[in-house]
Amino acid sequence: MQFNLPTLASGLTLAFLLPQANAESLDKAEPATQLSTVNVAAEQSKSFKSNVVQVGTFRDMAPLDVPQTSNVVTREVLDAQAASTLFGALRNTAGVTRAQLNGSTYDNISIRGILVENRSNYRLNGSLPVINLIDIPLENKERVEVLKGASSLYYGFVPPSGIVNMVTKRAGKNPITNVSVQANQYGGTNGHIDAARRFGDRQQFGARVNLLGGREDIGIDNFSGYRALTSGAFDWLVNDKLSLKFDIEHYRKEVSEQAGIQVPAAVNGVITLPGVPDATRNLASEWQKYDAEATNLLLRADYAINDDWALLVEAGKAEVLRDRNFSQFQNYNLATGQGTLRTFFQRGAEWNNENIRGEVFGRFPGEWITHEVSLGVTGNERSQDPRSSSTFDVTQNLYNPVDIPQRSPTAPFTSNSSKITDLGAYLSDRVLLGEKWQAMLGVRGSNYESVGATSRFKADTINPSLALTYKPLTNVSIYGSYIEGVEESGQAPANRANNGEILAPAVSEQKEAGVKAELGKGILLQAAYFDIKRASTTVDSANRFVLNGMAQYRGVELSASGEVTPQLSLIGSAMFMNAKQLNAANTATFGKTPDNTPEQTASLFAEYRLQSVPGLALSSGVHYVGKRPVNSENQAFVDDYAVLSLGARYATRIAGKLTTVQAVLDNATNNNYWSTAGNGLLGVGAPISLKLAAKVEF
Repeated sequence: MQFNLPTLASGLTLAFLLPQANAESLDKAEPATQLSTVNVAAEQSKSFKSNVVQVGTFRDMAPLDVPQTSNVVTREVLDAQAASTLFGALRNTAGVTRAQLNGSTYDNISIRGILVENRSNYRLNGSLPVINLIDIPLENKERVEVLKGASSLYYGFVPPSGIVNMVTKRAGKNPITNVSVQANQYGGTNGHIDAARRFGDRQQFGARVNLLGGREDIGIDNFSGYRALTSGAFDWLVNDKLSLKFDIEHYRKEVSEQAGIQVPAAVNGVITLPGVPDATRNLASEWQKYDAEATNLLLRADYAINDDWALLVEAGKAEVLRDRNFSQFQNYNLATGQGTLRTFFQRGAEWNNENIRGEVFGRFPGEWITHEVSLGVTGNERSQDPRSSSTFDVTQNLYNPVDIPQRSPTAPFTSNSSKITDLGAYLSDRVLLGEKWQAMLGVRGSNYESVGATSRFKADTINPSLALTYKPLTNVSIYGSYIEGVEESGQAPANRANNGEILAPAVSEQKEAGVKAELGKGILLQAAYFDIKRASTTVDSANRFVLNGMAQYRGVELSASGEVTPQLSLIGSAMFMNAKQLNAANTATFGKTPDNTPEQTASLFAEYRLQSVPGLALSSGVHYVGKRPVNSENQAFVDDYAVLSLGARYATRIAGKLTTVQAVLDNATNNNYWSTAGNGLLGVGAPISLKLAAKVEF
């Protein structure tokens, strides 16, 4: 499992570090057309608020014009929080919780109680479906966007939890050479180089390279490991009409994986949960490793046909390879903590996504009515082969864990391969009616086939979407929308009797109404009511993962982001939701809340830059998740929790170089809490962590 990119990238980085002549203005290299997609220069955000949304058909659209809940976590927010994981970024948006796993290996995430599917809902640069089965690094990302709810018009078969889009850093007109180091009190350390240059007589070539490597330690027992990243974002303005972009990233993480804790069996319809264990304890041993690597490739060409029309063609591939010794603590005595640790072995597991897209987009201008049209075709093939072996059981104790002697698989690894093919064509028309009204109409036709070891499904669907927006003022928009989505209903996980079985696809419906306002040029406010209906799943009496009728998710979501004053920036959100299962034929779950679904979540993070001490900024954040049921029968709930973070960063010049030093204290109160539930598992939140960082800009 080796992929040798570091040599190439290191050479490029060394080239960047050589003295460079001052570049001419990039403006000379920009094409004459007004179509923004041909411009490869990166948006250099210095705000907690973004001015554009780049996910799906909302290509570089102002947030006020997007008739759907969208949140953007900018680079400035990520830097202020020293965030390097997806959950670290997404906890700034409403309705986000961890699911099944506690995040020591990667972030399994739900939004509004709906799982964000790991093979289809995470996108690179609005397009490539990357595979979220390994921590996706953020050090080479400019921003993280979340488009909440159904998104099938552009992305095909995806759950209505939302699309998480990661936009890579690119070379702008100014050269960049940043060197950073970070460490925590447990001995975790990493170093990071971020270098960008433009080349050529017209500055038509751009390259940005990121290199990262370091030791992982998160403050729990029997834990060790490392992670590394090599990435490059390249672009070429071939001429005034044609531009090319190429992204490549390879990252690896090998760490000890914490054991999942099984939810106890119900007694007379009630589950009694254990007390939350000490966050520093690890029921697994250091040798029970999670070793994964990912490679993502994306090539895109934009061609400006004229001032009003352009053509987009892109192709990409994402791959994850994984070895895993996953353990699950089960069948334990609540009083004594004595139980069984079961370990599952996985070797040579492989996931692949291949994606292509062709699209023509442009406008039909008119005096009163203007049409902005996108017509595209997509093809996506997702294959996987988890490859598992035998399990072994050993005695363990929840409250006083002991070290587990290393064991090896005792049976051959068996293949459980499957493949999904998702082909589609879509048409989207944004109709501008004067200066105050906008309508968005769309339709997608999809051809879907899923082939697994024990199941095969085919589906042909046509799904509409429509929205209407009214702007009484230039800085205020009011909208309503209806979207139909199609989704894969899921695949039975390893701890279920029908492990690997693919459930039948299903249609989801979403209604949403909201208002957005931009106060001055500083703060973006959003409020929305949403109503989502989708197929629900449960675990039956035979321990099988099965469909269970419909579920409805209704709620209100609020958010604010941006600069209150030149000194004060904030990003905050809240969600209040009522989610119910609607299958009257199943009395055990009818009217109950889907598992791991909170009724409330909230977050608020603010940074204040002191005028009395130029360069010094102080920050604090609170992230709250309400109580959640541990199963679809609501036989027990994990308690709500709030996590406090504190931070400070100071920017100054040392030897003429801009230098920033930073300290961030996460879980400042050292709170012990259940951070995750779902799929019959519980996970404990991370202990207190002090991160120290320094960055020098050469």
